Amino acid sequence: MIGLLIVLGILVVLVIIIAGWGIGIYNKLVNVRQHLKDSWSGVDVELKRRYDLIPNLVNAVKGYASHESETLERVIAARNQAASNNGSPESQAKDEGMLVGALKQLAVVVEQYPDLKADTQFMNLQAELSETENRIASSRRLYNGNVREMNTAVETFPSVIIAGMFKFDKAEYFEIEDAAVRDAPKVEF
Repeated sequence: MIGLLIVLGILVVLVIIIAGWGIGIYNKLVNVRQHLKDSWSGVDVELKRRYDLIPNLVNAVKGYASHESETLERVIAARNQAASNNGSPESQAKDEGMLVGALKQLAVVVEQYPDLKADTQFMNLQAELSETENRIASSRRLYNGNVREMNTAVETFPSVIIAGMFKFDKAEYFEIEDAAVRDAPKVEF
């Protein structure tokens, strides 16, 4: 009888240890997922800030380069497409790549107008956009670091067992595919 109680006690302790281990891994996965969502919100806030700045920048350029309407329209169209994309980081990165390309075309136009480059309003917008680009890069690094942590937790043993049971999935990195667009747009017109 005492032997049976000892075996039963050992089994209860093992079940408690295994349950504690599973709960610990589950809580870690939830924690990492929350960090991931939080860091994506940071990226999203900075992208929205960029989207708000771009129309002001385009309006400042319009006064000097009104005949460059095709370039200005491309910038606004790319901005609108990127701003309306609420899909996966991969699809947003594609739209962001198009926006960065359009901003680079705008930089070429601005180079042709020395008066514009000296305009105080334009210089302030340029400085704000440059700061925003730096903040986007910082937020993107934080997000991608959290993606790496999530993907590692979801794919490594033993947490892969708990991740599979509770449907924790790998996350997508926020990357721009085109190597030429990976750099933030140079806004020093």
